[in-house]
Amino acid sequence: MLTREQFLQKIEEGVRILDGATGSNLRNAGMPKGCCAEEWILANPEPLVALQRAYAEAGSQIIYAPTFQAQPIALKAVGLDAQTEQINEALVALSRSAAPGCLIAGDITTLATFCDSWDAESFDLLVENYRRQIRGLIDGGVDVLIGETLLYQQEAEAILCAAELEGAGAAMYSFTMQPDGSLLSGADAAMALKSLEDSGAAAVGFNCVAADMMTPYLVTRLRRSVKIPLICKPNAGVPTIGDDGIAVYSQTPAEFAAVMKQCKENGATLLGGCCGTAPEYIAALHSL
Repeated sequence: MLTREQFLQKIEEGVRILDGATGSNLRNAGMPKGCCAEEWILANPEPLVALQRAYAEAGSQIIYAPTFQAQPIALKAVGLDAQTEQINEALVALSRSAAPGCLIAGDITTLATFCDSWDAESFDLLVENYRRQIRGLIDGGVDVLIGETLLYQQEAEAILCAAELEGAGAAMYSFTMQPDGSLLSGADAAMALKSLEDSGAAAVGFNCVAADMMTPYLVTRLRRSVKIPLICKPNAGVPTIGDDGIAVYSQTPAEFAAVMKQCKENGATLLGGCCGTAPEYIAALHSL
Protein backbone atom coordinates (compact mmCIF):
# COMPACT_ATOMS: atom_id res chain seq x y z
CA MET A 1 0.00 0.00 0.00
CA LEU A 2 1.23 3.49 -0.80
CA THR A 3 2.16 5.85 1.98
CA ARG A 4 0.56 9.29 2.03
CA GLU A 5 3.78 10.80 0.70
CA GLN A 6 4.05 8.24 -2.12
CA PHE A 7 0.44 8.85 -3.15
CA LEU A 8 0.89 12.62 -3.19
CA GLN A 9 3.97 12.14 -5.36
CA LYS A 10 1.80 10.19 -7.83
CA ILE A 11 -0.57 13.18 -7.95
CA GLU A 12 2.35 15.52 -8.60
CA GLU A 13 3.38 13.26 -11.47
CA GLY A 14 -0.07 13.58 -13.05
CA VAL A 15 -2.18 10.72 -11.68
CA ARG A 16 -5.44 12.65 -11.48
CA ILE A 17 -8.24 10.84 -13.34
CA LEU A 18 -10.60 8.65 -11.32
CA ASP A 19 -13.14 6.19 -12.70
CA GLY A 20 -16.90 6.58 -13.15
CA ALA A 21 -19.98 4.81 -11.85
CA THR A 22 -19.96 1.11 -11.07
CA GLY A 23 -23.40 0.17 -9.75
CA SER A 24 -25.53 1.78 -12.48
CA ASN A 25 -23.38 0.20 -15.19
CA LEU A 26 -23.52 -3.24 -13.59
CA ARG A 27 -27.31 -2.99 -13.35
CA ASN A 28 -27.35 -2.26 -17.09
CA ALA A 29 -25.22 -5.40 -17.49
CA GLY A 30 -27.72 -7.57 -15.62
CA MET A 31 -27.06 -7.13 -11.91
CA PRO A 32 -30.46 -7.36 -10.13
CA LYS A 33 -31.72 -4.33 -8.27
CA GLY A 34 -31.36 -4.65 -4.50
CA CYS A 35 -28.93 -7.56 -4.51
CA CYS A 36 -25.65 -7.69 -2.61
CA ALA A 37 -23.39 -6.23 -5.30
CA GLU A 38 -20.21 -7.71 -3.84
CA GLU A 39 -21.70 -11.22 -3.85
CA TRP A 40 -23.07 -10.81 -7.39
CA ILE A 41 -19.76 -9.50 -8.75
CA LEU A 42 -17.77 -12.42 -7.35
CA ALA A 43 -20.26 -14.83 -8.94
CA ASN A 44 -20.35 -12.85 -12.21
CA PRO A 45 -16.95 -11.14 -12.59
CA GLU A 46 -17.01 -10.55 -16.35
CA PRO A 47 -19.18 -7.36 -16.39
CA LEU A 48 -17.04 -5.73 -13.70
CA VAL A 49 -13.78 -6.65 -15.42
CA ALA A 50 -15.06 -5.34 -18.77
CA LEU A 51 -16.25 -2.09 -17.18
CA GLN A 52 -13.02 -1.40 -15.30
CA ARG A 53 -10.94 -2.29 -18.33
CA ALA A 54 -12.98 0.21 -20.32
CA TYR A 55 -12.38 2.89 -17.68
CA ALA A 56 -8.63 2.28 -17.84
CA GLU A 57 -8.70 2.51 -21.63
CA ALA A 58 -10.71 5.76 -21.37
CA GLY A 59 -8.03 7.34 -19.19
CA SER A 60 -8.81 6.41 -15.58
CA GLN A 61 -5.63 6.20 -13.50
CA ILE A 62 -7.30 5.30 -10.19
CA ILE A 63 -9.92 2.55 -10.21
CA TYR A 64 -12.25 2.00 -7.25
CA ALA A 65 -12.52 -1.67 -6.24
CA PRO A 66 -16.21 -2.72 -5.91
CA THR A 67 -16.05 -3.02 -2.12
CA PHE A 68 -18.64 -0.30 -1.46
CA GLN A 69 -20.56 -2.16 1.26
CA ALA A 70 -18.18 -5.01 2.03
CA GLN A 71 -18.31 -4.46 5.79
CA PRO A 72 -19.42 -7.28 8.11
CA ILE A 73 -22.53 -5.46 9.33
CA ALA A 74 -23.74 -5.06 5.72
CA LEU A 75 -22.62 -8.51 4.53
CA LYS A 76 -24.47 -10.13 7.43
CA ALA A 77 -27.73 -9.65 5.52
CA VAL A 78 -26.59 -12.31 3.03
CA GLY A 79 -24.75 -14.47 5.54
CA LEU A 80 -21.28 -13.46 4.38
CA ASP A 81 -20.05 -11.44 7.36
CA ALA A 82 -17.57 -14.16 8.39
CA GLN A 83 -15.93 -13.80 4.95
CA THR A 84 -15.48 -10.02 5.09
CA GLU A 85 -11.70 -10.00 4.78
CA GLN A 86 -11.63 -12.61 2.01
CA ILE A 87 -14.34 -10.81 0.00
CA ASN A 88 -12.46 -7.51 0.13
CA GLU A 89 -9.22 -9.23 -0.81
CA ALA A 90 -10.84 -11.02 -3.76
CA LEU A 91 -12.53 -7.88 -5.10
CA VAL A 92 -9.26 -5.93 -5.00
CA ALA A 93 -7.57 -8.76 -6.93
CA LEU A 94 -10.39 -8.67 -9.50
CA SER A 95 -9.92 -4.94 -10.07
CA ARG A 96 -6.17 -5.38 -10.31
CA SER A 97 -6.63 -8.00 -13.03
CA ALA A 98 -8.97 -5.68 -14.94
CA ALA A 99 -6.74 -2.60 -14.77
CA PRO A 100 -3.16 -3.68 -14.00
CA GLY A 101 -1.69 -0.30 -14.92
CA CYS A 102 -3.94 1.70 -12.56
CA LEU A 103 -3.85 2.43 -8.87
CA ILE A 104 -6.56 0.45 -7.07
CA ALA A 105 -8.54 2.25 -4.36
CA GLY A 106 -10.34 0.29 -1.66
CA ASP A 107 -13.88 1.68 -1.58
CA ILE A 108 -15.45 2.18 1.87
CA THR A 109 -18.85 3.77 2.35
CA THR A 110 -21.34 5.15 4.83
CA LEU A 111 -22.72 2.97 7.63
CA ALA A 112 -25.05 5.65 8.96
CA THR A 113 -28.13 3.48 8.48
CA PHE A 114 -26.74 1.04 11.07
CA CYS A 115 -26.35 3.73 13.75
CA ASP A 116 -29.24 4.98 15.86
CA SER A 117 -27.16 7.81 17.31
CA TRP A 118 -23.62 9.16 17.29
CA ASP A 119 -22.55 8.03 20.75
CA ALA A 120 -19.38 6.18 21.76
CA GLU A 121 -21.04 2.80 21.21
CA SER A 122 -21.97 3.66 17.62
CA PHE A 123 -18.49 4.99 16.93
CA ASP A 124 -16.93 1.78 18.22
CA LEU A 125 -19.30 -0.21 15.99
CA LEU A 126 -18.14 1.76 12.94
CA VAL A 127 -14.48 1.34 13.80
CA GLU A 128 -14.89 -2.41 14.33
CA ASN A 129 -16.59 -2.85 10.94
CA TYR A 130 -14.21 -0.59 9.05
CA ARG A 131 -11.18 -2.31 10.61
CA ARG A 132 -12.18 -5.71 9.24
CA GLN A 133 -12.84 -4.28 5.80
CA ILE A 134 -9.57 -2.34 5.75
CA ARG A 135 -7.65 -5.44 6.82
CA GLY A 136 -9.05 -7.31 3.82
CA LEU A 137 -8.26 -4.40 1.51
CA ILE A 138 -4.66 -4.23 2.72
CA ASP A 139 -4.26 -7.99 2.40
CA GLY A 140 -5.54 -7.70 -1.16
CA GLY A 141 -2.79 -5.22 -2.01
CA VAL A 142 -4.85 -2.07 -2.38
CA ASP A 143 -2.88 1.11 -3.18
CA VAL A 144 -5.03 3.65 -1.35
CA LEU A 145 -8.25 3.77 0.69
CA ILE A 146 -11.25 5.88 -0.31
CA GLY A 147 -14.08 6.55 2.10
CA GLU A 148 -16.79 7.79 -0.28
CA THR A 149 -20.43 8.88 -0.23
CA LEU A 150 -19.98 9.64 3.46
CA LEU A 151 -22.83 11.49 5.16
CA TYR A 152 -21.34 12.41 8.53
CA GLN A 153 -17.95 13.55 9.74
CA GLN A 154 -18.09 10.82 12.41
CA GLU A 155 -17.94 8.19 9.65
CA ALA A 156 -14.75 9.70 8.25
CA GLU A 157 -13.28 9.87 11.73
CA ALA A 158 -14.13 6.19 12.29
CA ILE A 159 -12.43 5.24 9.00
CA LEU A 160 -9.43 7.35 9.99
CA CYS A 161 -9.24 5.59 13.36
CA ALA A 162 -9.67 2.14 11.79
CA ALA A 163 -7.01 2.86 9.17
CA GLU A 164 -4.52 3.94 11.82
CA LEU A 165 -5.21 0.85 13.92
CA GLU A 166 -4.68 -1.40 10.88
CA GLY A 167 -1.50 0.39 9.83
CA ALA A 168 -2.93 1.62 6.52
CA GLY A 169 -1.16 4.16 4.35
CA ALA A 170 -2.78 6.75 2.09
CA ALA A 171 -6.49 7.42 2.60
CA MET A 172 -8.93 9.75 0.82
CA TYR A 173 -12.34 10.95 2.02
CA SER A 174 -15.30 12.00 -0.12
CA PHE A 175 -18.68 13.22 1.15
CA THR A 176 -22.08 13.65 -0.40
CA MET A 177 -22.79 17.36 -0.01
CA GLN A 178 -25.45 19.96 -0.57
CA PRO A 179 -24.88 22.79 -3.08
CA ASP A 180 -24.45 25.34 -0.28
CA GLY A 181 -21.35 23.52 0.97
CA SER A 182 -22.84 21.65 3.89
CA LEU A 183 -22.92 17.94 4.60
CA LEU A 184 -26.29 16.21 4.56
CA SER A 185 -26.08 16.33 8.36
CA GLY A 186 -26.00 20.13 8.12
CA ALA A 187 -22.38 20.39 9.25
CA ASP A 188 -20.03 22.69 7.37
CA ALA A 189 -18.23 20.61 4.74
CA ALA A 190 -15.20 22.88 4.51
CA MET A 191 -14.53 22.51 8.23
CA ALA A 192 -14.91 18.73 8.00
CA LEU A 193 -12.42 18.52 5.13
CA LYS A 194 -9.94 20.81 6.89
CA SER A 195 -10.11 18.59 9.99
CA LEU A 196 -9.34 15.53 7.87
CA GLU A 197 -6.46 17.32 6.17
CA ASP A 198 -5.03 18.18 9.58
CA SER A 199 -5.39 14.51 10.57
CA GLY A 200 -3.33 13.27 7.61
CA ALA A 201 -5.80 12.66 4.79
CA ALA A 202 -4.16 12.33 1.37
CA ALA A 203 -7.12 13.88 -0.50
CA VAL A 204 -10.64 15.08 0.33
CA GLY A 205 -13.70 16.19 -1.59
CA PHE A 206 -17.16 15.18 -2.74
CA ASN A 207 -19.05 12.68 -4.87
CA CYS A 208 -22.65 11.81 -5.75
CA VAL A 209 -23.81 15.39 -6.25
CA ALA A 210 -25.19 16.68 -9.55
CA ALA A 211 -22.71 18.06 -12.05
CA ASP A 212 -24.48 21.38 -12.62
CA MET A 213 -23.89 25.11 -12.34
CA MET A 214 -23.37 24.88 -8.55
CA THR A 215 -20.61 22.27 -8.70
CA PRO A 216 -17.77 24.65 -9.70
CA TYR A 217 -18.88 27.00 -6.90
CA LEU A 218 -18.68 24.13 -4.43
CA VAL A 219 -15.14 23.36 -5.62
CA THR A 220 -14.13 27.00 -5.11
CA ARG A 221 -15.60 27.10 -1.63
CA LEU A 222 -13.83 23.91 -0.54
CA ARG A 223 -10.51 24.80 -2.20
CA ARG A 224 -10.25 27.88 0.01
CA SER A 225 -10.17 25.62 3.07
CA VAL A 226 -7.81 22.80 2.07
CA LYS A 227 -4.45 22.56 0.33
CA ILE A 228 -4.32 18.80 -0.38
CA PRO A 229 -5.74 17.27 -3.60
CA LEU A 230 -9.47 17.93 -3.96
CA ILE A 231 -11.78 15.15 -5.24
CA CYS A 232 -14.60 16.08 -7.63
CA LYS A 233 -16.67 13.02 -8.62
CA PRO A 234 -20.24 14.14 -9.37
CA ASN A 235 -23.22 12.47 -11.00
CA ALA A 236 -24.21 12.99 -14.63
CA GLY A 237 -26.63 15.77 -13.76
CA VAL A 238 -29.95 15.55 -11.91
CA PRO A 239 -31.72 12.19 -12.28
CA THR A 240 -35.30 11.37 -13.10
CA ILE A 241 -36.93 8.15 -11.89
CA GLY A 242 -37.97 5.71 -14.58
CA ASP A 243 -41.01 3.44 -14.55
CA ASP A 244 -38.85 0.65 -13.11
CA GLY A 245 -37.86 2.85 -10.15
CA ILE A 246 -34.28 3.22 -11.33
CA ALA A 247 -32.68 6.67 -11.66
CA VAL A 248 -32.02 7.89 -15.21
CA TYR A 249 -29.29 10.46 -15.92
CA SER A 250 -29.64 12.44 -19.15
CA GLN A 251 -26.49 14.59 -19.08
CA THR A 252 -24.23 13.83 -22.04
CA PRO A 253 -20.47 13.24 -21.74
CA ALA A 254 -19.84 16.62 -23.41
CA GLU A 255 -22.16 18.43 -20.98
CA PHE A 256 -20.56 16.64 -18.04
CA ALA A 257 -17.07 17.53 -19.25
CA ALA A 258 -18.03 21.20 -19.63
CA VAL A 259 -18.95 21.38 -15.95
CA MET A 260 -15.86 19.44 -14.96
CA LYS A 261 -13.62 21.79 -16.95
CA GLN A 262 -14.83 24.62 -14.72
CA CYS A 263 -14.26 22.47 -11.65
CA LYS A 264 -10.71 21.77 -12.74
CA GLU A 265 -10.07 25.46 -13.35
CA ASN A 266 -11.50 26.25 -9.90
CA GLY A 267 -9.09 23.90 -8.14
CA ALA A 268 -10.39 20.31 -8.34
CA THR A 269 -7.44 17.92 -8.58
CA LEU A 270 -8.86 14.39 -8.79
CA LEU A 271 -11.64 14.23 -11.42
CA GLY A 272 -14.07 11.39 -11.98
CA GLY A 273 -17.73 10.51 -12.23
CA CYS A 274 -20.36 9.00 -9.96
CA CYS A 275 -23.93 7.87 -10.71
CA GLY A 276 -24.94 7.86 -14.37
CA THR A 277 -21.42 8.15 -15.76
CA ALA A 278 -19.65 5.56 -17.91
CA PRO A 279 -16.32 5.16 -19.73
CA GLU A 280 -17.24 7.72 -22.38
CA TYR A 281 -17.60 10.34 -19.62
CA ILE A 282 -14.10 9.55 -18.38
CA ALA A 283 -12.78 9.79 -21.94
CA ALA A 284 -14.31 13.29 -22.12
CA LEU A 285 -12.59 14.20 -18.83
CA HIS A 286 -9.28 12.84 -20.06
CA SER A 287 -9.41 15.20 -23.02
CA LEU A 288 -9.70 18.35 -20.84
